[in-house]
Parts: sequence; C-alpha cells; structure tokens
Amino acid sequence: MSDAAQPSAAEVRAAAEAVKAALDRHLDAVERRSGEDDPAVYAAFNELAATAEAYDELLYDVYDEVTPFEIPGDDTLPAYAGPEEPSALSVLIRRDYAVVEPPRLLAQAQRVADLDPDADPDTGAPGSTAGVVGSSVHAALGVLFGEYEPDEIASRHKEFGLEEGDSTLWVAAADRPAEPGDWLAAPFDQADPQRVICRFDVSAVFDEETDPDEDGLDDDTFDEEDGAVRGGGSTPGR
Repeated sequence: MSDAAQPSAAEVRAAAEAVKAALDRHLDAVERRSGEDDPAVYAAFNELAATAEAYDELLYDVYDEVTPFEIPGDDTLPAYAGPEEPSALSVLIRRDYAVVEPPRLLAQAQRVADLDPDADPDTGAPGSTAGVVGSSVHAALGVLFGEYEPDEIASRHKEFGLEEGDSTLWVAAADRPAEPGDWLAAPFDQADPQRVICRFDVSAVFDEETDPDEDGLDDDTFDEEDGAVRGGGSTPGR
C-alpha cells in the first residue's frame, strides 16, 4: 500500500468508536431478544463482526498491531421461515474434490470406457469416448461421474485419484413436490437458507479444532462422533 493510500490515525479512532457502538447495540439486542432465533440479534452480531474486522484491518495498516479477537466467519443460517409441517423436501448436496493423481483418474476412467459395450471399438476414431478418456482429465471425470453414484465416488475417491475437500448437505422445506423437469434448467437457484430445516457439514477445520487423543477416543470412534457433531451444530429454527 502506498503512503498516499494509508489510512489515518483518525480513521482508526473512528473505527474503534464504531466497534464500541456496535457492542452496545449487540448487547441491547441480546437483552431484548424475543426468542432463540431473534433476527435483531442476528443482525447486531453481523454488524459487530463487520465493524470489528474493519477496525482490526485499520489498526494493522496504521500501527502494525492486531486485536486479540478472532472474528468468526458468517457460516450460520438465518432463522427458519419455512412451513412448520413441511409436505415436501429438497436435499441439496455439495462435495468438493481436488484431482491429486491424474494418472490414476485417467486409468480408472479408461477401464470403465473399455468395458462399455456401446463404445466405439475403434479407439482412435474422432469423437470416440474410449479413445480420449485415457488422456483427458475433462473426459475422464465425465465418464467416472456418469458411471458411479455420488456416494460411491465419495467412498472410493482415493481410488479415482481424488482428494476430499469440504462438503455440506442441506435439507430444505418445499411448498409442494416439484413436477418432473420443473427445476432441471436451474437446479440451485431456489436454494433458500431460510427454508433449511437442518444441515450437515464436513470440513478439515473441524479436525483441526478437535484432537481425538485429548478425548481418549480411538480413530474410528472419533470419526463417527465428529460427524455427528458437525451435523448437529446447525439446525435453524428448531
């Protein structure tokens, strides 16, 4: 950052005053909360987090100092606003992977293509699926995800040269069962966080925060318990 763009000491002071005001508003909202999922508390929390983060950044830019506070990420869901007795559900799943062993991925996809009775036997012919999956990661991913169910990919990801990233599953209430083909053109556009009944998250950050040895649990027990904690931690409106 250039000297001309450096914030001033006055801006740091103003940011500190904004944090103080946000603290007062947050406490006031907590004292007046109308229930477990009061939107006023949610809004005050977000305002406090934003002002504290702004102050921390200015403090570092001007004085090369930081605050002792960790600003939590806004990964919570808003208060549930769907029907109390849902008659239909949508289950939204996201799983991230990294391609860490392309040769393994290509070999597995080639094996699937070679066993496909509908594949062009002339593997050198233009447009032949069997001929390109062994050399194209793009084509190999299409073959594998077309052959195996997502849950099988998840359980066998190492065989396919993949490494798991974060994943999440949302169970959301719907007003009515969707008609066939209703949402296929834009399957994720109707994802409304306020209609999420429960969610289940898996991330390496949870493993970093909890040491299984400290709890006296073996690896198998810890993994099972840890998964339950992740899922149970975000159940809005209940």
